[in-house]
Amino acid sequence: MHAATAPTLPPATSPSRDDATHLPAGPEPLTPAAVAARQQAVVAALLRVLPAQAVLWHTEAVAPFECDGLSAYRQRPLAVALPETHAQVGQVLAACHALGVPVVARGGGTGLSGGALPDAAGVTLSLARLNRIQHIDPLARTAVVDCGVRNLAISEAAAVHGLYYAPDPSSQIACTIGGNVAENAGGVHCLKYGLTVHNVLRVRGFTVEGDAFALGSEALDAAGLDLLSAFIGSEGLLGVVTEVTVRLLPKPQVARCLLASFDDVGLAGDAVAAIIAAGLIPAGLEMMDQPMTRAVEDFVHAGYDLSAAAILLVESDGTPEEVEEEIERLTAVLQAAGATRIELSQDEAQRLRFWSGRKNAFPATGRISPDYLCMDASIPRKALATMLAAIARMEGEFGLRCCNVFHAGDGNMHPLILFDANDPDELHRAEAFGNAILTAAVGLGGSITGEHGVGVEKLDAMCVQFTDTERAQMLAFKAAFDPEGRLNPGKAIPMLARCGELRTPPAQAMGQTPALREALATLPRF
Repeated sequence: MHAATAPTLPPATSPSRDDATHLPAGPEPLTPAAVAARQQAVVAALLRVLPAQAVLWHTEAVAPFECDGLSAYRQRPLAVALPETHAQVGQVLAACHALGVPVVARGGGTGLSGGALPDAAGVTLSLARLNRIQHIDPLARTAVVDCGVRNLAISEAAAVHGLYYAPDPSSQIACTIGGNVAENAGGVHCLKYGLTVHNVLRVRGFTVEGDAFALGSEALDAAGLDLLSAFIGSEGLLGVVTEVTVRLLPKPQVARCLLASFDDVGLAGDAVAAIIAAGLIPAGLEMMDQPMTRAVEDFVHAGYDLSAAAILLVESDGTPEEVEEEIERLTAVLQAAGATRIELSQDEAQRLRFWSGRKNAFPATGRISPDYLCMDASIPRKALATMLAAIARMEGEFGLRCCNVFHAGDGNMHPLILFDANDPDELHRAEAFGNAILTAAVGLGGSITGEHGVGVEKLDAMCVQFTDTERAQMLAFKAAFDPEGRLNPGKAIPMLARCGELRTPPAQAMGQTPALREALATLPRF
């Protein structure tokens, strides 16, 4: 434990909504005088458990933490704590709990729903310095890692044993395993190998009071309630994870990728449903529309067919015999579904080049638009074509372009709405466009999120997706872990009063427009 006297702070300025580009409605901020007093007390408490270089509070020092990947929403925290050990994490939480100060845990900052948006009167707990791979057991096929270890680093460390970690978000080069646990992250290979929840065996961490806990087991099952599954994807609302035990898989002997072109987006969507209906579960099944393929081709030169209205990336992996048979069956289904061109990767370099386009979809979009809002909705696979047609009509209504890329195999869509945040009207139209997409997804029997979480982005959509009773149950579950709501406050579960204001009718609350009404009228009910 590091002791220090309370520092002499510079005159504090309130990190209120005036500092933010845009922030959803919420409780009124503290007065500047109250912020200064709280900041003085918080920094002094943090310096009693952390070295001076691990505590940030000056405006310029905390600015890099004011948002995650959803940069449209910004808020500077009161202070930032950067612990280097597991024990320090517990001490920081205990210190903040004693002061009644909110805590927002943060990993790599790559989240896309504002889940790591700071609290203006709270502490951002950065876990990036907990980045040690503790142990790899090649016989048990497990790895024990700190929460700040990058997703890709796990596979890189396990490669010497012929093993890898399957969930592979597009941000895997930068995102952390702790953040993956918070959001239940997926990736392009989640169709066959599952999401984070299917590949994590145990987590260790600390409660809001700073008490240590462990959930799960390295065995096939654990005694008691399955709280591990409930914890994964809880977006930092229940506790702070510092250690994760993951399941490793043997690297496939062979992997090959089919690149299929379609002259109609609807046919591409129907082809996805046909593949699954044929009893085929590829290692990866991704779809991109023409605006998206043109953006990424100009960026990484993946070899995509720019004349196609949409392309599918379909990967098969396994033994040489398994891959050969599956590729033959997949090719037949794609041809029957109307593919105009099918190309099979001839070597590992070409396979990786095909995937490089998909993996770089988000940065490629950043090259063609000042800002973009990446939505994350899941729908039944058979509704893909209908949903894409609805999004196309919404583009005209909202006056904004949209590029579509998504995990087609499990119906997890990522429409990227292009806008300029310097124009407040465009930001509001982008938000309304995104809410319209989420409303349509719910109308199709889908979900407002598949892997990016709720954060601050989808609070209003929670009121459309869930009833008052369901949200009350969620609040009660959170209260069992965090009675005073100090962990990541105001995220994921909107207040019941707010939803009451938005509830009737749901589509109206989400900004329904003539185009959306037309789109909803054509959506089949499954």
